[in-house]
Amino acid sequence: MAEYWDLYDEERKPLGRTVLRGSLDSTSGVFHVVVMIATMDSRGRLLCTLRSAEKSNYPAVWELTAGSVLAGEDSLTAAVRELREETGITAAPGELRFIKSVRETTAFIDCYFLRRDVAIEDIVLQEGETSAAKWVSKPEFENMIAQKKIAFPVARRYSELYDYLMQEGFI
Repeated sequence: MAEYWDLYDEERKPLGRTVLRGSLDSTSGVFHVVVMIATMDSRGRLLCTLRSAEKSNYPAVWELTAGSVLAGEDSLTAAVRELREETGITAAPGELRFIKSVRETTAFIDCYFLRRDVAIEDIVLQEGETSAAKWVSKPEFENMIAQKKIAFPVARRYSELYDYLMQEGFI
């Protein structure tokens, strides 16, 4: 099924048009919205999922739950949907806390936080998207970044999220 994204200007004002996924020109000066969800358990570990080896971008590397906001969808609804699709975790919109939005080359990245204890064996992976999951401590996550085992965009955003995650007890 074709996936369409709403388009925004550099100040995140809606442009009233959409684009088919994969056809956004990085030099066009327009943006779409992506959500990223940092899920942390009560032990201060982040939930990481392994991107499917079938993915065209960043195959077989670890990431935090993320995905694009679909045309007509708001950011929070997309975050709830992506979390459920990629991990099987069902969260009410009020359980997700907005951290911040980061403007990148072609997207605004809306970052959310969820505190949830889930056994790894209860994670439901999305075929074609995720192929494994694990809980990761701060030292392990930073080691994975150093070894380039974390998708580059997630590694780059880590510095943007660091203070918030430390405040929440990322250990």
